[in-house]
Amino acid sequence: MLYFPRWKSVLIWLVVLAGFIFALPNFFSAQQLSSLPAGFPKGQIITGLDLTGGTRVVLASPKVTAENLDKTAAVMTDRLAELGYDNARITVQNKNQIRAEVPEVYDAQLVKDLLSLTGEINFRQAKEITTPDPLAEGLVPQDSEIIYSFDEPPVGYIVKKAPILTGADIADAEVGVNSDQDSVITISLTEAATKKLADFTGNNAGAVLAVIIDNQIVSAPRIREAITSGDLQITGDFDLETLSNLGVVMRSGPLAAPVEVLEERSIASALGQNYTSYGLITALSALIVVALFMVLSYGLLGVISVIALGVNVMLVVAVVSFFGVAVGLATIAGLVLTIGMAVDSNILLFEKIREDRRNGYSVVQAIESGFARARACVIDANLTTLIAALVLLMFGSGPLHEFAIIVTIGVVTTLFTTYTFSRLLISLWVRQSKPTTIPARLLKLVPTNTKISFMKLSGITGAISAVACVAALGLYFTMGLNYGIDFDGGSSVELQSRDGAVDLEDINQRLSELNIANARVVQGKNENLAELQIGTQDSGDDAEQTVVVKLRDEFEQDYEFRRVEVVGSTVSEHLSRIGNAALGLSLIGVFAYLWIRFRWQFAVGAVLATVHDIIIMIGVFALFRLEYNLWSLAALLTVLGYSLNDTVVVYDRVRDNLRRYPQMRVSMLVDAAINQTLSRTILTSLVTVLALIPLYIFGGADIGSFAIMMALGIIIATYSSVYIAGPLLWLLGIRPSDVIEPVETKTAG
Repeated sequence: MLYFPRWKSVLIWLVVLAGFIFALPNFFSAQQLSSLPAGFPKGQIITGLDLTGGTRVVLASPKVTAENLDKTAAVMTDRLAELGYDNARITVQNKNQIRAEVPEVYDAQLVKDLLSLTGEINFRQAKEITTPDPLAEGLVPQDSEIIYSFDEPPVGYIVKKAPILTGADIADAEVGVNSDQDSVITISLTEAATKKLADFTGNNAGAVLAVIIDNQIVSAPRIREAITSGDLQITGDFDLETLSNLGVVMRSGPLAAPVEVLEERSIASALGQNYTSYGLITALSALIVVALFMVLSYGLLGVISVIALGVNVMLVVAVVSFFGVAVGLATIAGLVLTIGMAVDSNILLFEKIREDRRNGYSVVQAIESGFARARACVIDANLTTLIAALVLLMFGSGPLHEFAIIVTIGVVTTLFTTYTFSRLLISLWVRQSKPTTIPARLLKLVPTNTKISFMKLSGITGAISAVACVAALGLYFTMGLNYGIDFDGGSSVELQSRDGAVDLEDINQRLSELNIANARVVQGKNENLAELQIGTQDSGDDAEQTVVVKLRDEFEQDYEFRRVEVVGSTVSEHLSRIGNAALGLSLIGVFAYLWIRFRWQFAVGAVLATVHDIIIMIGVFALFRLEYNLWSLAALLTVLGYSLNDTVVVYDRVRDNLRRYPQMRVSMLVDAAINQTLSRTILTSLVTVLALIPLYIFGGADIGSFAIMMALGIIIATYSSVYIAGPLLWLLGIRPSDVIEPVETKTAG
């Protein structure tokens, strides 16, 4: 077990070296990287919007093919690139949605206007409406229709349906200022279109030529003479920015399908910089806390685990840099969870090594046996977490998707560092030092051989859990959950006063005058901050966008918009559906996996214990009116994986005991298994909670709430793995005959 062929040792070190090389570019500036040799990796971590600041918009087209969606995304990319936003990220998500992220651009309205404008442009012959009801008076021929102008108030025109020119006839479009200092857009036509326009204008002097964009007239000049130059100037009641956007739209061409804005989120640069600092501090603090705990608890083995943990984090950074995964606060949360999983694997391994040493094995035998016995348990525990992460990866979007990616990568790197790199380092230590004892620990929180009669308490704990679950379900069905805008729709805006403290009464008064439904104001983290929370509007997704426009018009002069989040009903309903689906599919996937790996009693027991944890957490959400949002869902899924991880460790030991002592009463075997794994259970829970403390302190509002929910979930999961999961096996009638493929006594430990 501890022998490594030379080729395997070389391969392991090559993987570590490759991780170092691919992570190294993050320590160089762009200028320094450009001077390095051509073959040297230059991929760096891409920081997400919540760290750099910027705007994120989700747009959707109700009826669109996959091909048209890709074309629409390509046009959007061209539009943003033409304005100099080369670092914008446009991705297709779900079946009909496009996600646009524009770092360091804080004018969400500009981004929405630029991307949501379909850009269908045409020139048609028109006649201004002069009667109150032209349809009733029969003034609209069959070959015409009524279209209104962009003006305020709009002017109606009777317009021919057949266009004279379309967007395909435009060669170029430039924005400028004419001699009267009016903003104009100059359109250059193709040669064929120039001739077509010259013929039409020459034969229709006195007629109106309407310029129509997205079924709205932006200009309607009267033809005085033939236009032969091929250049047209559009003027109107536009500001320079609006015309600039029109110019970009004309040059890039129309979208392949019309879209509407479903979701908008923006964060100011200063807030993003704060989050960046907090994120780095969070990750480093978690590493330091965990490293200190491991060294105190396991001595030299703890030092080896810390080295392996550093390599683990380095490999995650290397993979993220190589594939260009955007890193945000969700990524940091996933990294902290990865640290917790890696430490859990090492604690599980080291506890088995110590146990085998106490049973009389030599140091080398104990290490070999510990690795052998821990392998299946470590793999099972990590794969159950992986199942929840993969479900989140399939259904999640935005921050949840980033979180799931890091957890997925972390599972792979954790298995590598635990069962190859750590083992290689331990084998080198054994070979060089030839130790006669396992390194001593300076910190011992759990007695070595506990003999607590957990099963005697199972009746009491079972009754308490049953009452708690009934109460939690009662709270859920009577009080419901305090859904955030992710699941209920609406807007959340963080304002910072440009001068002194915020005036909440003034903000409330101005909100009431805007006639916005479901609006309230709460004090921010300091006296200069206020948060506006606007509930969902009943008039659909467009109404949510209108609310933000009203807020900007009213408050932008006195307040800086530090953070804006707008979620329409379409997105919130979709997120609610996938949230429920994610939880359900995670449980189904884990149930199937455990049934295959163990027996049906183990699968049912693990799922029931996990459902118990989820119900209790939902009851806590309902009782304390905690906001239930995407981070809450992530916490539930993470706790689901963590709870299963804990339960699998206990069940793995129960299975071993059933094989070793088939004549012993099942209740005694379950008691023994819980006691034998108790030190691992408590130490892992403690070290993971310790890693969450920096996440709570430095992670911001959403991440801080996530850390609290995670800590609560860990406590509940630890309780259920000890007091619920084991007794459930006994109630489900597990017997030694249900466990086949007996193992040798030597490797059973």
